[in-house]
Amino acid sequence: MQQSQFGIFLALIGALILTPDSLFMRLSQMDGGAMLAWRATLAGMVFLLIGLNKRRLSIDTSKRIFSKSFVALIICQIANTSFFAFAISLAPVAIVLVAVATVPIISVILSALFLGERTSLRSWGIILTVMLGIVISVYGDLHDDIDFNVQTVMGALLGLAVAFSLAINFIVVRQDRTVEFELALGIGALIAGLTAFALSSTATNVTLSSTLIISLTGLIILPVSFVMLSRASRYTTASNVSMLMLLETVLGPLWVWMIIDERPSHLTIAGGAIVILAIFYFLLSERKNTTPV
Repeated sequence: MQQSQFGIFLALIGALILTPDSLFMRLSQMDGGAMLAWRATLAGMVFLLIGLNKRRLSIDTSKRIFSKSFVALIICQIANTSFFAFAISLAPVAIVLVAVATVPIISVILSALFLGERTSLRSWGIILTVMLGIVISVYGDLHDDIDFNVQTVMGALLGLAVAFSLAINFIVVRQDRTVEFELALGIGALIAGLTAFALSSTATNVTLSSTLIISLTGLIILPVSFVMLSRASRYTTASNVSMLMLLETVLGPLWVWMIIDERPSHLTIAGGAIVILAIFYFLLSERKNTTPV
């Protein structure tokens, strides 16, 4: 298996692990502040354990901790975890998902600027097809009563900020292969989570069942998926990783449909089918590609 194919495999598994995340977020019935506090804090502890278990801290490790790449990853993690929670609390989920779905395009642009990586016309076609499927899928969830006010615009802008932070995260890990990204993600998540505990009045006023449900995302889904997605970006391009990550956008509602019985619209199903078929074609074409990255 070539490096690019191995990276795509890691990204695919990481994205699939991430798909039920929105289901457990819904089942927890927590508000944005409480959800951010518990998910980020628990995930941060797991990230740190993974990073510390991988290698013992040494002088060389300490130098890498104070590197620009390490600090950049911490900032990206704080932005990613915080902005997404606030975006969901301000704007309809459908609007936020469209904004976050721009990750592949942002990754392509930033990769060209900072890594000098060019994206083929075939990859551009797949990315734009996936984007079209996302827009169709999300449009199916829109309702006539959605008001495009200041809060909706702010939520969309925060969604774009999440997309930028995710794209930068993948590019930094790809560019600096020595950065201790697990430790950086852990520190960033802990800062965001503990800050939410300090500022949110609802973070400590949760039921045991809600805590157990959200713990599944914080202890398993988030850390495992993001470690695999971040590590995948060391073997394949950031645009490939971010495109596969969009599987969560279309498969997440299917989990909600099966468990909570929230039936998606026909447009949502059609858009999701376009995304899945486009990514399936991408995986097949990458398997036939013999050029190493």
